[in-house]
Amino acid sequence: MPTEPRPRGRPKAFADKTDQNTVQALDRALDLMSRLAATPGRTLSDLAADAGLPVATVFRALATLQAHGMVESEEPGQFWHIGPGAFRIGSAFLRRTKVVERARQPMDQLMRDTGETANLGIESGDEVLFLAQVETTNAIRAFFPPGTLAPMHVSGIGKALLAWYPEEKVAGILTRKGTPGFTSLSLSASSLRRDLMRTRERGFAIDDQERNEGMRCVAAPVFNAQGEPVAGLSVSGPAFRMGLSEATRFGSLVRAAADKVTAATGGLQP
Repeated sequence: MPTEPRPRGRPKAFADKTDQNTVQALDRALDLMSRLAATPGRTLSDLAADAGLPVATVFRALATLQAHGMVESEEPGQFWHIGPGAFRIGSAFLRRTKVVERARQPMDQLMRDTGETANLGIESGDEVLFLAQVETTNAIRAFFPPGTLAPMHVSGIGKALLAWYPEEKVAGILTRKGTPGFTSLSLSASSLRRDLMRTRERGFAIDDQERNEGMRCVAAPVFNAQGEPVAGLSVSGPAFRMGLSEATRFGSLVRAAADKVTAATGGLQP
């Protein structure tokens, strides 16, 4: 007799994204972890107020997460932080993403060549997710620790990716996220599209204080085997040290470093 096909791990209602297919307790616990990741050192009452949940509910969630090493409390005062268990699980993502390992040496060299902080990021959920950083030794420097998220339209890496994305993908991201202003130099939607054309022509993107006043960033894309942009490499630094002419000069260095990562990961230039 023919046997019934075995399920592959997804229930029939997998495509249904309604609340009935979510686990409320798990959803609350993950939300609490996200809040701790964004602002570490929170008290129980502070977290409860922020999440709009009873203190007892938050405590049970934290105690469960603590048992798995996902969060930990610090005495005195019982301040809560992300725990080593969360790091171990997050590291599995980095192990899957070989671009992090292959980018380390080019990033290190880029930092030495420019004297500024080198960054590696990808697009995740229509935003830039920073995966790795090599910090400069200068006292005043850019700082984007792994896990930091940034809007794509005001990020060097974000604009480097957008410039090589298909038009329909760019349109979708801009429709969903818009182009909110952060500084007086943030670009409107029309100005951004012109900037993306210039980015593609010269081979690298420049964030000219569009996200943070006084900070500039130069970025170039990393491509996969299909010639699609999958990551971005950048250098960031204070505007007083990285003038526009210096940023343009750094562009060729950043692009060369990104091309090395593309080659090292088996990617192809489009």
